[in-house]
Amino acid sequence: MIQRLIDFLNSISIRRKLQGIYIFCVILPIILTDGIIIFGLASVMKSEQRHEMINVANAVESRLSEQISRAEYLAGNMYLNRYLDNYLEKEYQSPSEYVRNYSLFKNSTFFLGNTIGVDRTQIFMYTDNPTIISGGEFRKFDKVLEEPWYQEYMKTGKHASIMYYYDNYRKPLYQPERKLLYIMEMDYYTKNSFRKLLKIELDYSNLVESITEMNYAYPVYVCKDDKILISNEDGNDLGQDFASLTEQTKSRIRYTNVISVYGEDFQIYVLEKSNNFFSVLTRLLPMLLLVILFNTLLPAFAMRLIEQSLSVRIKTLEETFNHVDRDHLEQIEGKIYRDEIGSLMKNYNRMAARMNELIQTVYKDKLREQDIELARQNAELLALHSQINPHFLFNALESIRMHSVIKEEEETADMIQKLALMQRQYVDWGNDRIRMKQEIEFVKAYLVLQKYRFGNRLSYEIEVDDDCCDYLIPKLTIVTFVENACIHGIESKSTPGWIFVRVYKADGCLCIEVEDTGGGMDEKQAAELLDSMQNASMERIREKKKGVGVENACLRIKMATDNKAVFSLESEETVGTTMQILIPLEKLQSVR
Repeated sequence: MIQRLIDFLNSISIRRKLQGIYIFCVILPIILTDGIIIFGLASVMKSEQRHEMINVANAVESRLSEQISRAEYLAGNMYLNRYLDNYLEKEYQSPSEYVRNYSLFKNSTFFLGNTIGVDRTQIFMYTDNPTIISGGEFRKFDKVLEEPWYQEYMKTGKHASIMYYYDNYRKPLYQPERKLLYIMEMDYYTKNSFRKLLKIELDYSNLVESITEMNYAYPVYVCKDDKILISNEDGNDLGQDFASLTEQTKSRIRYTNVISVYGEDFQIYVLEKSNNFFSVLTRLLPMLLLVILFNTLLPAFAMRLIEQSLSVRIKTLEETFNHVDRDHLEQIEGKIYRDEIGSLMKNYNRMAARMNELIQTVYKDKLREQDIELARQNAELLALHSQINPHFLFNALESIRMHSVIKEEEETADMIQKLALMQRQYVDWGNDRIRMKQEIEFVKAYLVLQKYRFGNRLSYEIEVDDDCCDYLIPKLTIVTFVENACIHGIESKSTPGWIFVRVYKADGCLCIEVEDTGGGMDEKQAAELLDSMQNASMERIREKKKGVGVENACLRIKMATDNKAVFSLESEETVGTTMQILIPLEKLQSVR
C-alpha cells in the first residue's frame, strides 16, 4: 500500500507535490501556530491577571490595615494616658461627685473631642470600680459579662485582640448588626486596684463601603477561616450574620494573601471572574491537545512520503552529477517515473550517452592542440636563444680583440677562459632553467671580461643572499641586464662608473636589482624601456628584430613565472639607472 502511494506521488507533477507541501506544511502548521499563540496569550493574560490580583489584594490589605492601625493608635494613646487611668481608678464618694468629674473629664480629655465623631467609631471603657456610674463611654463589667463578644475575648486569653462580631444578643430590643471590635486590657499601670477593659467599635459599614466602592476588577473576600467578613460581591448586609465560603466560591479563588493581626490570621481571597478566559481555555484543553496531536503526526507522515518522492531521487541525481568529471559519464539505473524529476533523469541518460560518444574525439583533439601549443612555445624559446647567442659572442670576442690590439698581454688566456665558460652556456640549451648561483657565475665572468675592456672605468660589486642561491631562473637573464648596464651605462660615460648586482628576499618575493652609475636616460627613454620590459612578447620582438636583449630576458622571465613577475626602472641622466625585478617565491622552484 505504501509503495503504491509512493509510485503515485512519483508520477504526479512537482506542482501538485508543492500544493501538498503547502497544505500539509503551511496550512496545518498555521493552525498549530495559532494554537501556540492562543496559549501564549493565555499565559500573558494569566500573568497580567495575577499581577492585577496581587495589586487588588494589596489594596484591600492596605484599607484593612488602615482601619486597624487607627484603632491601635487610639488604643495606644488611651493605654498610656495617666489622666484617664486616674479617672477610672478614683473611688468617688457619691454619684454627684462622679457626675462632676465626668463632666470635667469629658470637656478636657483628648479622645472625647478629637476622635469620637469623626466616623461611626465608638469607644467604650469597662471597669469593676463600683463608684463608676454606667453611662456614655464608661460602663461596669456587670453589664457585659454575659455578652458573646466578651466571652469570646476571654477565651482567647490575649492582652489585645481584633474581633469580627455579629451582635444579635439584645434583639429584638436592638437591631442585630455586624461589628469590628478592637479589645485591649488597660493594665499599663501595675498599681491599679481595678480591672479596666477598652473596646473600640470600628466603623464596619465604612470599611465595607471603601472596598465595594473601589470597583476592583476582581471579586475580593476578606475571611476568617471560612467566614466571609467583607466582600465586594453580594452578602454585605450589615443586619445579617456573616456568611461562609461555598465550595463553588472556593473553586474560583486564584490568589490568597494572609495578614496576621495580634495572632489572628485573616485571609484575603481574590477570585476569578465568572466568565474568565482561563475557564473557557480549560474546557477547550482536550480539543487543543487533539489538534496538536493531529498537526504533529499527519504532517510528519505526509512529509515522509514526499521525501521519498523528491529528496531520494534528487539525491541520486546529485551523486550522479558529482561524477561528471570522470572520463566516462555513468547513467542512472532503476525505474524512471513520469514527473519532472523523472524527465530530468531520462534526459540526463540521453546526454550521458551522447557525451560518452563525443568525449573520445574531443579528448584526442585537446591532446593534439596541447602538443601543438607546446611545440610552438619551444620554437619561440629557441628563437629567443638564437637571438641572444650571437649578441653575447660578438661582444665577448670584441672585448678580446680590443684588448689584444691595444696591450698584447698574456692575460688574453684568462679572457679566453672566461669566454669559454660563457660559450658553453650558449651552446647548451637543453634546459633553460639554472640555479641562481650558476647565473651569478656567468655575471662575474662577463664583468671580468668587461673589466679587461674598460679598465679603471668599470668597477662592480655583487651581493647575493645565501638563501637565494638555489632558486631556478631562466639562464642568461641577469647577464642580459648587466650587459645592458655596461653598453648603455658605462660605455656611454667617459668617467669611471660602478655596476651593482643585488639578489635578496623581501615581502614574499625574490628581488633582483641591477644598478649602474653610467650616463642614464631621459624620462622618455626610461618610459619606453620600461614599457618594453613590462609588455614583452614574441610579436613585439619579431617586429623590432634589433636591440631586443632586455626584452628577450623579460619575456622568458614572464613565461617562467606565469606572468607574475613585476618590472620597475628608475633612471636619471648623468646619474645612472636601476632595474628591479620582483618574482613571487611561490612561482619559483628551489633545488639543493
